[in-house]
This record gives sequence, C-alpha cells and structure tokens, in this order.
Amino acid sequence: MLCCAFTQLSACRLGNMEISMERNELTSYKNVFQINDEKYPVEIAKLYLCNYRNLYGKTNGLDLWQNSDTASLETYVKDVTIQELSRIVCMVLLAEEKGLELSEEERLLAQKAAEEYYQSLNAPELSYTQISEKQVQRAYEDYALANKLYQVLTEDTHEEVSDDEARVIRVQQICVTDEKSARAVEQELKEGTDFQTVAEKFQISDELEKTVARGEYPQKIEDVAFNLDNDAVSGRIETEDGYYFIKCLNKFEKELTESNKEKIKLRREKQKFEDSYQGFVENADFRMNDHLWNKITLSDTDEIETDSFFTVYEKFFQ
Repeated sequence: MLCCAFTQLSACRLGNMEISMERNELTSYKNVFQINDEKYPVEIAKLYLCNYRNLYGKTNGLDLWQNSDTASLETYVKDVTIQELSRIVCMVLLAEEKGLELSEEERLLAQKAAEEYYQSLNAPELSYTQISEKQVQRAYEDYALANKLYQVLTEDTHEEVSDDEARVIRVQQICVTDEKSARAVEQELKEGTDFQTVAEKFQISDELEKTVARGEYPQKIEDVAFNLDNDAVSGRIETEDGYYFIKCLNKFEKELTESNKEKIKLRREKQKFEDSYQGFVENADFRMNDHLWNKITLSDTDEIETDSFFTVYEKFFQ
C-alpha cells in the first residue's frame, strides 16, 4: 500500500518536500491541479474527499463531524486529499518515465473494481461527485500503477535482515549526571550490591528497565550493551549527557527482534523509494486550482457514507 503522512498541512507536500503552489495559475473549471502536463479532474478529487471524509471523520463509533470543530476537520481532510492525489500523480508520471505500465490483466482488475465500487455509490454520492464509472476506473488504474512503481523501486530492498542487525535486548540502566555519583555507583556495584538497589538510590529517571534496538542508544553505550551476556553488568560508560551503567537481562528478545526486522525492511523500502521519488518531485511543475478547490465544501454531506474505495482495491489487487 502507498504510505501517507496524516498530519495537518499548511501547504501541499509531495513526500517530504513542500511544493510551492502557483496560486490561481490553473483556472480550468474541471481540474483541481496539474503536475507537468497531467491534469487531475475535480470528480476524482471529490471521490477521494468523500472516502477520506468518512475514513478520518469516524473513529471508534464516534462521528467527528457531529462532535468536533468541523471547519478544522474539513481543512484537514481536504489537505490530505490533495497530498495523496498529488503523490499518486507524481508516481504515475515517474512510472511512465521509467516505461512502467499496467498489464492487460491489471487493467481488467481495475475495470472490475470500478464496476463494483461505482455500483456501491448512492444517489447523493453520485450527485456530489458527478463522477463516471470510467473516471473511477482511471482512479484505480492510477492507484495500481503507483503501487506497481513502489514495488519496482523497492524490490531489491527485501534481502534478509540478520538477527544481529535487528537484535533487541532487555536491560536495566543507571544514569547519573555527575562524576561523584558515578564513582559511588561504581563502588557499590563492585561491592556486590544488587543492581536494582543501586538504581533506586542513584538513578535520576524512573526508567530502570527497557528494551533497546540497535541505533536507539548512543553508539558508545550500544557498543557496550550489545556485547554483554545475560546478567552481566557493564563498567562506567561516560557520555555527553552523563554516566551510564548497564545490566543485561536478555541479550536476545526473540519476538521483538523478529518484529524489528520488519521495521528495518520497511525503513529501507521507504528510503529507496524516496531517493527516486524526491528526484522527480524537485523538477515537477505543480499548479493548483485554488479557486475551484476552495469552493468545494463538505458541509451538508451527511448522506455521503462511502469509505470503501481502498478496500475494493485490496479485494482485486491483493
């Protein structure tokens, strides 16, 4: 699936890069924005807007449209819509640059998805969006091609992550800020005082026990902590923000390590994708039809309930 950052936006961002909109540069009454030569129709933008209205406006049985600042919520949903659509269009254009296209089978799946989703729309939804089944098919084709590009750009990041690279350990730690306290801790530990007892006496924070993956400790502490055996206690480790003592409770948390492997793979995927994607975005010409987009509102849309655009996609493209 494509990844989106669901944060409040003051401007459109493609990936992590802010795009400077040339306000009112695009004046077509049918297109919300244009990236290079690719114009995006208002009907598809409204379709996304309806889905995001219900996906983000209803949570845990609570209808936020009835229980919150609807003006702020509308701004948020509209920003997310433009962000996601802009990202998809950039990916489609980048895919075309790289000679990628959907297969006949994939186009047929997009057609079937469009047929099913279009039939699910009620009369108010059709009236609000003014969308045609052909435009729904285009939306699915664009989404599918964007996903295909993501898979191609990240396919060589799926090599196995080693246990040691993803390893998560469980430790207890004592951290003090001054050398006098550090010497006192060191002396009590040498005398055989229980680590937790010493921690309760000197520790400056409440965090005694924690799980740690590689990269989460400063390198100086990691080099020591990840080489301790179970129940071993480190000597004094001096860092810029204080003095640390580490006791290893478990040098290999199996379940957490396996989970961390997936996080590392996803992080690699994202970085590999962003490297190519950002290069395209930096040279893209983005034009926003502010006049048209500002006129679109989510008020009086209580009868708009559709939220299944993406689940229908998953049904056909899983």
